[in-house]
Amino acid sequence: MTQPVSPPRGGTEKEVPQVSEGPGPRVAFARADVRTLSLLGVLAALVLIGGITAPDAFLDTRNLQLVLTQASVIGVVTVGMTFVIISGGIDLSVGAIVALASVWATTVATQEFGFAGILFTAVIVGLGCGLVNGVLIAYGGMVPFIATLAMLASARGLALQITDGSTQVVTVTSVLDLGNRDAYVLGIPPLVLVFAAVTVIGWLVLNRTTFGRRSVAVGGNAEAARLAGIDVRRQRLYLYLLSGLCCGIAAFLLIVLAGSGQNTNGNLYELDAIAAAIIGGTLLSGGRGTIVGSVLGVLIFTTITNIFALNNLQTDVQQIAKGAIIVAAVLVQRRTASTT
Repeated sequence: MTQPVSPPRGGTEKEVPQVSEGPGPRVAFARADVRTLSLLGVLAALVLIGGITAPDAFLDTRNLQLVLTQASVIGVVTVGMTFVIISGGIDLSVGAIVALASVWATTVATQEFGFAGILFTAVIVGLGCGLVNGVLIAYGGMVPFIATLAMLASARGLALQITDGSTQVVTVTSVLDLGNRDAYVLGIPPLVLVFAAVTVIGWLVLNRTTFGRRSVAVGGNAEAARLAGIDVRRQRLYLYLLSGLCCGIAAFLLIVLAGSGQNTNGNLYELDAIAAAIIGGTLLSGGRGTIVGSVLGVLIFTTITNIFALNNLQTDVQQIAKGAIIVAAVLVQRRTASTT
């Protein structure tokens, strides 16, 4: 759609592009609300199934705490992944970055600096990897799929080289204490509190800041965003830095949870994070997504995994179930998009 612009003196009339407004905010909010309620319904159904199939084990307080704790690590990664996908990108390297950050932060030399040294190293390694991804994609012109795939291979290789295939045990007491029940706050594990804080911050950034609006604009129409004055390349760089930061935080949480660093950490995190974001309503093509939906997607997948484990079901059946859920979510997205 175009609209005429008044010509200058002696000039000729020209036309400038005008971005279509799309559905109004009330319509968008209503759709998001329906998706959220649907996800809550699915989660409630899973809790019911778990309560029926393994009532004593599933509904036990310790098991529910375990589910939330396990969801925390991949959940933090998913928050960063959601921002990247909303902008029209993808990050296949998140699992490898978590592995590299976890082993780099648990070397003997790093552990000599105690709690602060481990946390600082994990975050800096995550940011460094995100910076490399962002520079290659935003300023190097590389396709996100290829750039992050290269990072996946490189980070995994470097993690293996650092550990030489062995497990690096954490000996810093202050780090290990965070995983003890004595550190729980009102029955909530510290890792869950960190996950909740990251979720709240992510929601605020996406929905209440210009950074969030720019991310959505870049994912919806990068050229229109550029014409509107947004530095698209810089925005994409920031988004991959954000993803790297989330990976660094997740690596520290995984260190607390496992009490060690391994080169196999974060295996298939990229697929779980992408799947959770898709389940939550984030479009792979970019331009739309919610943090709340992604978090609910994480909780759904984590609950499924827990139910399968309590009922002694095979891992391959679990993977098939996850694949079916992803396909169903994508089909629902396409149907929704075709009716708008």
